[in-house]
Amino acid sequence: MAERLNRALDRVLPRSLTARLSLVMVLGVLCAQALGNWIWANQLKTRSNDEARTASQHLAFGAASAIRFFQSLPTNYRPILIEQLHEMGGTRFFVAFNRDAVAITPIEPSPLAQAVTTTISSEIGRQLPRLADVRVGFAWPDGLAVSDDGATLEDLPDNWVQHSLIIKPRPAPVLVIQAEIEPGGWLYLATLMPDPYFLDKANPLSKDRLALQLATLAAVLLLSLWVVRWLTRPLAQLADAAEVFGQGGEPQLPETGSLEYRKTAKAFVAMRERIQRYLADRERLFAAISHDLKTPITRLKLRTEMLDDETTRAEFHEDLDELDMMVKGALQSVKDSDIHENRTAIRLDTLLEKIVADARLSGRSVVLAAAETMVVAKPLALKRAIVNLVDNALFYGERAEIMLSRLDGQVELTIRDHGPGVPEEMLAGLFQPYVRLEHGRQSNQAGSGLGLGIARDIIQAHGGELKLVNHPEGGLVATIVLPGSTTTASGQAGPL
Repeated sequence: MAERLNRALDRVLPRSLTARLSLVMVLGVLCAQALGNWIWANQLKTRSNDEARTASQHLAFGAASAIRFFQSLPTNYRPILIEQLHEMGGTRFFVAFNRDAVAITPIEPSPLAQAVTTTISSEIGRQLPRLADVRVGFAWPDGLAVSDDGATLEDLPDNWVQHSLIIKPRPAPVLVIQAEIEPGGWLYLATLMPDPYFLDKANPLSKDRLALQLATLAAVLLLSLWVVRWLTRPLAQLADAAEVFGQGGEPQLPETGSLEYRKTAKAFVAMRERIQRYLADRERLFAAISHDLKTPITRLKLRTEMLDDETTRAEFHEDLDELDMMVKGALQSVKDSDIHENRTAIRLDTLLEKIVADARLSGRSVVLAAAETMVVAKPLALKRAIVNLVDNALFYGERAEIMLSRLDGQVELTIRDHGPGVPEEMLAGLFQPYVRLEHGRQSNQAGSGLGLGIARDIIQAHGGELKLVNHPEGGLVATIVLPGSTTTASGQAGPL
């Protein structure tokens, strides 16, 4: 179960550590911000609803008292009192008296506004059950009708509403209460909520606030991504250094950065030095072996000539020749896989044409299909690996077919022979030293069984891969996959 989950995550997640850390960072910050906004918005909405409900009840008490007061006044006193209130600049309410209810344009409906109007209507109805009709609604002050003759707030003197309403600079929603206190007599009350802009709290995540949050969030994410890249850059340098060293280079790795990275860099440098010492010791060892073994083998061959029995002498010669061939093959293996030359950009198709031309001069049948392809490689080493594979194909398969192509930014070179192929269970062992099949011994008795191993070592030193498979129609197919390269205007090349 855990393995399936890991494979699924590997398919979904980015491949690089920097991208994965960045993705986790971005998702974490976004989720935290979204959750925080949701909690904050819900808390603010709950508080706004509670405050609006309490304010609505107090406002309903004041409106009911005003309606009750005007109901108690004689009819001829009402206009006089209303005019006096207007001259005074109004009180808690802007008051007008009309013969009929005034039509108003309500604001955009919202749950909070609906809850306020419902609370006020029900509370006034509870305190004044004898009222014939009560209408409550919110409207914007711009163009708000205040009289049944069509008069609006803009038509009134400023001092009439200066204590009741907010018209400038930012208009606040106006609560309009119209109560029919007698037939043909409607009391018009206009006022503000205790918090004039309480409806803004109904939508705490306004566009302006969201824009500010997004700008802040973008700045935080950019800074976080820069920090992630800064922290992971040494790891990328370490990976590049390991790749360059694996391809025979000598990369410089600065021991700077975090404590963990410095320890890793020191361990890498120490490992590189140990490997280089091992390779140098191996080269010296095989050079010594070459010198130490040739003399006794030659001496044994001379003593073999002194044997009287021809059969025994022939057997000794055969064994000594085989031993001599194995020693030379081992030395050649070290020499072939450890070529000291610099990497350079080369035309692989041109190199293949030269190899094929040499094979055809020997009367061999070789077919080549190659597109123009650049690679960065050690020319002699790469040529030696390809020649080994082509020679194998010609020795064991009579003719060879070579195809060079590009695939997903990589270079793919296939070499097919038309021989008997190789049993599937023996394919993996062909790269082992001195491993040869029976038909190989019959076709090429001078071989040592080291060629495929040498070719694979050279290809791997170039950051590539060598694979062997049987062709469905017969024969063996050797496939070389190398990193592709692109040339710059200056002629220099680098990996894709």
